[in-house]
Amino acid sequence: MPGSKSSLVSSYKDVKNDTSDLNEVKILDEKGSVAKRTVTLIEKDGYPDSVYMNAAKIFQGIHTEKSKDRMLVQYGNNSESPVLAFKDEHSRRVSYELAFSALKYQDLLEEILLDSGVYPCQSIPDELTSLLVVMLYDLQDRKFEARKIFDQEEPVEEVREIGHYLYSCKTKLAAALARCRIKYDALSIEHFVPETIWKQEQRVSALPFCVWINTFKISLEDVISNLEMKGLKKVESVSDFNHYTYAMDQHCHDVLVFPSSLKEELLNLDLFADCKLLLQDKSRSLAVHSAQALLNPGDDIIVAHTGSHLTIAHMSVLTNHGMSTIFVCGVKSSAKEEELRNIFSHMGCENIQLLHEDFTELEPTDRRLQKATVILLIPQCSGLGVGNPMEFILSEHRDAGLLQDLFQGFVSEDKLSILAERQLNELIHALKFNKVQAIVYCTCSVYPQENELVVKKALESGVEGDKVQPYRLIPPVFSTCSDSETSTEIFFKMEPSEISSGCFVAVLEREKDSSKKVPAKDILAYAAEKGLLDSISEGKPKEEKKQKVKRRKRTDRKPKAAEPLHHQTGAHVKAEVPVSKAVSDTQQKHVCRTKAVSSTASVPKGVPNIPVSKAVSNTRQKNVHQTNSHDQLKKSADPDSHTAVPKVPKRTSHLSPPGKVSERQTPARRARHKGVVLKPEKITSPPER
Repeated sequence: MPGSKSSLVSSYKDVKNDTSDLNEVKILDEKGSVAKRTVTLIEKDGYPDSVYMNAAKIFQGIHTEKSKDRMLVQYGNNSESPVLAFKDEHSRRVSYELAFSALKYQDLLEEILLDSGVYPCQSIPDELTSLLVVMLYDLQDRKFEARKIFDQEEPVEEVREIGHYLYSCKTKLAAALARCRIKYDALSIEHFVPETIWKQEQRVSALPFCVWINTFKISLEDVISNLEMKGLKKVESVSDFNHYTYAMDQHCHDVLVFPSSLKEELLNLDLFADCKLLLQDKSRSLAVHSAQALLNPGDDIIVAHTGSHLTIAHMSVLTNHGMSTIFVCGVKSSAKEEELRNIFSHMGCENIQLLHEDFTELEPTDRRLQKATVILLIPQCSGLGVGNPMEFILSEHRDAGLLQDLFQGFVSEDKLSILAERQLNELIHALKFNKVQAIVYCTCSVYPQENELVVKKALESGVEGDKVQPYRLIPPVFSTCSDSETSTEIFFKMEPSEISSGCFVAVLEREKDSSKKVPAKDILAYAAEKGLLDSISEGKPKEEKKQKVKRRKRTDRKPKAAEPLHHQTGAHVKAEVPVSKAVSDTQQKHVCRTKAVSSTASVPKGVPNIPVSKAVSNTRQKNVHQTNSHDQLKKSADPDSHTAVPKVPKRTSHLSPPGKVSERQTPARRARHKGVVLKPEKITSPPER
C-alpha cells in the first residue's frame, strides 16, 4: 500500500506539471506585453461566482445528452431557457469559454467524478450537476490549487459550497485524472478532445483575422502610417504573410487582413481601444458592402436584425456621406436601446434609427420606411461556416447551441428545417416592400437548405404581385472602389478554408422598367456617388471653358444694325423679306409665327393694312427675286412717303452673285433699303502692289 500511495502522489504531481506546461506554452505563444501575461495568470486563480453560475447555465443547455444505458451522470431538466446576467463583456466572454471547455471535456470530467467517488453526492441535486462539472474543469485547469475569492462581488451560496466540496476532494480527483491518462495513454488532456473540435481549433488558431476602418475617426492613410510606425509591412496577399505584415482585402476597400500571430498584440493598440479599427468576421463586411453598392444618394436601408452592433456601425460609416438613414429592427428593451445608442455615439455613428418591432412585424407601407430602397437580411443560421465560433456567438449574440452543433460536427435535420423555414418567411416578407428595389441575403451556413434553396423558393412565391417589377438575381458587387473583379456567379460563396471563413451572399434586385426613363441628372448623381465620374469631371471644366469662349465669340461677332431710314416704304411694311437664302429659311421654320404676326402686327400710320402672310405669298410667286435696278425699287415705294430713296452709288461688289443682283448695288445696301439686318461677311482686301 505504501507503494500505491507513492504512485498516487507521483501521479498528482504529474497532473500539476502537465497543466503547468500547457499554461506556460499558451503564455509564450501570445508574445504580448507583461501586463497581458499578468492578467492571464490572475485568471488562473479562478473567476467570480457569477461567471461560474452563467457558465453552468450555458453548459446545461449545450451538454451532450447520452442514451439511458450510458447516462451515469444526471443533469436535471434543461427545457427552460436560462436567464443570463453578465456584469460586463469580459464576464460574458469567459462564461462562454468556460462552458465550451466543459463541453469539450465532458466525457473526461464525468469519468473523473465517477472514478473518484465524488459523484453522486446527496447534498448536490441534479440541477447543480452542470455547476459541478464546470467548476471541476476550472479546478484541474488551476492545477488543483485553491480559488481566489473576489470580495468586491456578492457571493453565490451554491458556488461556494460546490467549490469547497471539490477542493476538499482534490487528491481523489487528481488521482482519477492520472488513471484516465494512463488508461488512454494520453500525454495531456488535449488527447480527450474530439477530433472534429481539435481540427476546428487548429484552423482557428492559424486563421488570418480581419478588421475594418472606422473612417469617422481615422483615414486609411493614417492607419497605414500608424502600422508602419509599429514596424508592420504591407504585402500583396495573404499568401505573402510573414509575422509583422498585413494586406488589403481583395473585396472590401476598407478592410485589412493580419496574420493570426499578431492578434493579441494588435488588440492592445490604441487603434482598437479608440474604435478606429474594429475586429469582425469578413462575411459581415461583404454583406455591408453589397448593400452599400445598391444605394443611391439619399436612399434609406433596413437592417432586418440587430445582430452585431459592428455590422450596423460599418453600414453607417459607408452610407454617411450619402445622407442615408439606417433602420435597425428588433431593439425590444429600452435598456438595449440605450446601450446601443451609447456604443454608436462613441463610434461616431449618427444616421441610425432603432425600431422596437421585429422585421416581420413591420408593415410594408410603414411611413417611416418610404425612402428605404435596400433591405439587408442576415438571418439566424446554423453558422458552421464561421472561422471562430466563439467570436461569432459573442459578437452576433447568437444561440450557444452553435457550440453543440460544432461539437457534433453537423446540424440535426429538425433544427435545419426550423432555421430554413424562418429564413424563408423573412425573405418573403422582404419581397412585400414595394418601395424597396434590392435585398441582400447573407448567411454563414454551409447548407444549401439555408442558402440557394431559400432564395429560389422566395422568388418562386410571387408575393410581390403584378403591380411592381419582379425581382431577379444579380451577382454581388462589393465595392466600385476595390480591386476585386465583378463576379459572374449569381451567388457569392466562400467555403471555410485555412485562410477564410465560409459565407453565402445573394443579391435580389427588381428588374428595370423600360417604360420609365431615368433623368440624366439622377444618372450622373448616382455615377458620381459611386466614384465613376473621375475622368469625366476632370475634363468638364475644359469643356465649359470652351463653350464660354464660343459664346463670347458669337457675342463679339454680332453685326451692327443698319441705320434705318427716316420713313419706311410701303413695300417694307407689307413684307419684311430677307435677301437670298434667309427668306427660304424663314418660310420653312416660322410659318406659324408669320400667321400670328399677321393678326397682331401694327402698321404705321398712312400705310395700307395688308397682311404679312399675303406679302409672303406674293414673294413666293416671284421666287424671292429682288429687282435689279434702282428704278424698280423706287416705283415700289409708298406713294404717300415724302422722302425719296437715296440713290445707290455706282460701285461694283466682287461679292455679288452673278445673275442675281445688280453689279452696282451691294447686298448690305439692298438690305438697308428693305429694313433687314444682314450678317456681314468678312471681306478680305486684296494685297497691295
